[in-house]
Amino acid sequence: MDTRLLEILACPVCKGPLQYRRDQLLLVCRIDRLAYPIRDDVPVMLEEEARQLAADDPLLER
Repeated sequence: MDTRLLEILACPVCKGPLQYRRDQLLLVCRIDRLAYPIRDDVPVMLEEEARQLAADDPLLER
């Protein structure tokens, strides 16, 4: 992922910051507990494509 792109991307739901999880190819919004997939180096920033995370999901840890 391009670091400049990561700096400007925000959650489409809450406009909050996203955390890049390189090992799982995900962008995680801790506020909404959503994980957006990255396919072929392109983040899929659609709410309906995001996976809802449980409150105790390890992806939500810092």
